[in-house]
Amino acid sequence: MDAADTVRVRFAPSPTGLLHVGGLRTALFNWLFARHCGGRFILRIEDTDRKRYDPRALPDLLESLRWLGLDWDEGPEVGGDYGPYFQSQRIHLYQEYARQLVESGAAYYCFCAPERQGADDARPESRRGAATGYDRRCRWIDPHLAAERVAIGEAAVIRLKMPLEGHTTFHDLIRGDITVENSTQDDVVLLKSDGYPTYHLANVVDDHLMRISHILRADEWIATAPRHVQLYKAFGWQMPAIAHLPVVLDPSGKGKMSKRKKIAPDGRALPVHVRDFREAGYLPEAMFNYLALIGWRYDAHTELMTRQEIIERFTIERINPTAAAFDYQKLDYFNGVYIRQLSVDDLTDRLLPFVQRKGWQVEHETLRRIVPLIQERIERLDQVTEWVDFFFVEQLPDYDAQLLIPKQADAAATRHRLQRAREVLAQVEPFTHDAIEHALRTLAGQLGVKTGQLFQPVRVAVCARTVAPPLFGSLEVLGRERVLQRIDQALAKLSGASQQAAQ
Repeated sequence: MDAADTVRVRFAPSPTGLLHVGGLRTALFNWLFARHCGGRFILRIEDTDRKRYDPRALPDLLESLRWLGLDWDEGPEVGGDYGPYFQSQRIHLYQEYARQLVESGAAYYCFCAPERQGADDARPESRRGAATGYDRRCRWIDPHLAAERVAIGEAAVIRLKMPLEGHTTFHDLIRGDITVENSTQDDVVLLKSDGYPTYHLANVVDDHLMRISHILRADEWIATAPRHVQLYKAFGWQMPAIAHLPVVLDPSGKGKMSKRKKIAPDGRALPVHVRDFREAGYLPEAMFNYLALIGWRYDAHTELMTRQEIIERFTIERINPTAAAFDYQKLDYFNGVYIRQLSVDDLTDRLLPFVQRKGWQVEHETLRRIVPLIQERIERLDQVTEWVDFFFVEQLPDYDAQLLIPKQADAAATRHRLQRAREVLAQVEPFTHDAIEHALRTLAGQLGVKTGQLFQPVRVAVCARTVAPPLFGSLEVLGRERVLQRIDQALAKLSGASQQAAQ
């Protein structure tokens, strides 16, 4: 049978918050596996937890997946033969299948009050497999009596009858066979008293009805697998192949990557949600490449790969079961590499929103002339403002006159050199990179100084800093009028510094 007929994978997030980078990695691995095999990638929205529902979540999810280039073959806004793809629109199915389990004796009605039942099965920790501590009191009620109590309107949940003895074994495509003692599992709630399903029932029913062939999900869900194995057995269905992906750790490698932002040594907030990465200026191409390497590796040395190369090389066998830490420095490196590969026009288009959000009046063509000066110097798009601010402000921020003075020089000597530079720049024609460079290098020779002794005061005068984009290109973009005006202001600063030194 052709792979396209058999491989069907799904990404099934709950819309309870903004998409986390760990969730995006899970979506990416599913998408890569589907594309590698020529199969189908299904997007399903598990929106039955109405208490935690976040109206921002779905638009953010769809936008984030599209940003990374993860298109879905079935799901919201696309449709498909196995919809609807929102679980809130499938409640009647879960109720029907839950009743089937009760009728077959594989599940039972539980009438116990919440405090006796233990933990709320809808909570995240219960979904991950933590035992609720329920003592199975209602398991022993006569089924006919239980049905009568439900018929007269008594509130009840439906629980799965887990085997009381023995063990449950399942095969993980990444970790091999995993065996769990049934005594460690409880009779998990499948359908709540309000008629809404828990994760355990809904995902099993949907995966079967949507003909999911492979389940690729985070390893935090391993503890739920024995329950799902028993559910498939109870329904008489074949369970999809399953693989539990290594969890994404925070940069320290000591725990799962938090949904709370961390602060970098330079004081900036490190992104954790996909939206944050976009706003910080990471390219989707770089993010795609880097995320693919968190838990998967083609070989011992290959890291930079195109999207198509990753698709062609991606296999489950190359996924490492060991958790991997998220390395922001490495992502910055990847991002810098991809930034340098962009054309000037493409990079200009991507940088323009970051410059405009500073409130500066920016013409596209002006920014395009600046881009070649900074393309080799930035690793994130948001860093552009640190390099180009002096191009777009009318008045430079105040700076210390001492920045103008090179080592082994004083204010008077520096002022003389800067004055001569002004005279040259006022006359050079045309006011272009090459002509400016030739004029200033010639002047340095005439003055008998190293070029740095001349270039530093000019650079600080026009940029208000010692580290800036290449000098000659910056002068050309600024234009003669603004350059001379800023040099005049610097000369005034040096006059004040000379007078202070003389007193």
